Amino acid sequence: MSKIVFKLIEKEKVRQVTGLEMIPSENYVSSGVLSALGSILTNKYSEGFPGRRYYGGNEVIDEIENYAADLAKKLFEVPVALVQPYSGSPANMATTMAVCQPGETVLGLALSSGGHLTHGANLSFSSIFYKAVNYTVGPDWKINFEEMKELALKHKPKLIWAGTTAYPYKLDYKKFREVADLVGAYLVADISHISGLIVGGVHSSPVNDVDIITTTTHKTLRGPRGAMIMVTDRGLKKDPDLRSKLEKAIIPGLQGGPHNHQTAAIAIALEEAATPKFKKYAEQVVKNAKVLAEELGTKSENHLILLSLTDYGYGMGYQGQYALETAGITVNKNTIPGEPVSPFYPSGIRLGTPALTSRGMKEADMIKISKWIKLALEETRGNETPKEKELRAEHIKNFKREIVKNKNLQRIRNEVKKFASKFPVPGI
Repeated sequence: MSKIVFKLIEKEKVRQVTGLEMIPSENYVSSGVLSALGSILTNKYSEGFPGRRYYGGNEVIDEIENYAADLAKKLFEVPVALVQPYSGSPANMATTMAVCQPGETVLGLALSSGGHLTHGANLSFSSIFYKAVNYTVGPDWKINFEEMKELALKHKPKLIWAGTTAYPYKLDYKKFREVADLVGAYLVADISHISGLIVGGVHSSPVNDVDIITTTTHKTLRGPRGAMIMVTDRGLKKDPDLRSKLEKAIIPGLQGGPHNHQTAAIAIALEEAATPKFKKYAEQVVKNAKVLAEELGTKSENHLILLSLTDYGYGMGYQGQYALETAGITVNKNTIPGEPVSPFYPSGIRLGTPALTSRGMKEADMIKISKWIKLALEETRGNETPKEKELRAEHIKNFKREIVKNKNLQRIRNEVKKFASKFPVPGI
């Protein structure tokens, strides 16, 4: 057994236990999910789908995959659920391949407005192999549906994405449906960030308004790193062959054998998500995010907070992330709507409450954490990103080297460590 690897795993365990994980796409899984991920199911090759495998010896694997799919269908109230996608981006690529020919138009939220890479961002497959058109958010940071309507009528997209990755507000799927109907587009809801909130009853479901749903399983759903593609009754009515098209896009289109240990772990996570305890968890995630956002001077209607750092200087996303990391608080740098600098040197940070809530933290704890965040961010003042592009990389390198010596941040780190250690980490 590798002493080096397991020593590093223990080191990461200490980091997770003694710090505050606040990246909104991260969470903690249960011991049951971890057990499935480390099981002998990883030994089996299972190309194809249940009852139609290319390899023998898959009778048990078929039962596991069918069980996971049945749980997803019941939980999300859909007639079709595919649980084989390796992760969210491959699931979105398979979905695009299933309904679009190369060169056809896809319409999605711009990356700088909180959209995802796979919804039409530059350098992504979604803009390399397809004609990508992006709608944006308005001055209020909310989706501009009038702009979306105009773009749809002008470009006639084959597929419209209703999904986000850095958007703190609830989504109105009926408005997306109205636009899709104008041009006959497939409407796909990427609910990767909010799937746990949907099954927990604190965010509306897209099931009655969209044709296809994609989601990761490792964010608010608290499952393993994986993904699912689901087809709604509306989707099957629009195209009875949707399931077949999606299956072909998954294999042979994109993937080989599924990760059977991952499929089993997804099933366990879906079992857990169907419980009253999970509903209370989802409710607390939103309560915590609302309080945390208010304490930081902004708003959130879901699990996520997008915080502009323009008051601290020019292009302060890197600096904010590194300062908070030094203080034991993990967030990620992020662009803000109307980004004044660049995606490489963004002006904000993205943070959220799913992982903290999984550890049992509540509103009073969010108030305490917000104070540490504000104190840590104060230490970034005077270190704004140079306007000269050629000076930026060296500036950030020097800032990162110096910030770890900051005594105020070290003091906060000790307080965070003492505080975080009181809350158990699920699965550990």
